[in-house]
Amino acid sequence: MGKAWKFGHDIDTDVIIPARYLNRSEPEHLAAHCMEDADASFAQNVQKGDIIVGGKNFGCGSSREHAPLAIKAAGIKAVIAENYGRIFFRNALNIGMPILECPEAVEGIESGDQVDVNLINGTIENFTKGTTFKAKPFPAFMQELIKAGGLIPYVKENKKDA
Repeated sequence: MGKAWKFGHDIDTDVIIPARYLNRSEPEHLAAHCMEDADASFAQNVQKGDIIVGGKNFGCGSSREHAPLAIKAAGIKAVIAENYGRIFFRNALNIGMPILECPEAVEGIESGDQVDVNLINGTIENFTKGTTFKAKPFPAFMQELIKAGGLIPYVKENKKDA
């Protein structure tokens, strides 16, 4: 369970990690500047296990994979949005960043609410309001990819078994 950080529609990759910080690619550096143009207090106050809630088209914009990496390195457990920019969607899964699409949850969660997600069945619980939402869970193979930490660790792990 973690605190919800709610952002609006069309949060692009330059808001998630501003281009001025892309001179370095270490996850800790990216996390230190994650979401700072949308909420200057985010990087200093986010806690491991917190949840980002976005509106429509979260992660739109450029194809930089630094955006989901910054979110993951900041300790975010999952992102819940109405929908995602397609490249962000793929980049997030490639690094094992859990993302859920659930417009009802976006509508029913406010910043500061205590929220938890169950990635196996897609359940989203808002403990602050006592409500539960259902996102479409990922198929089993995608859950394994996320659990492994992304595409590369998943392939390395499964290559041993081949």
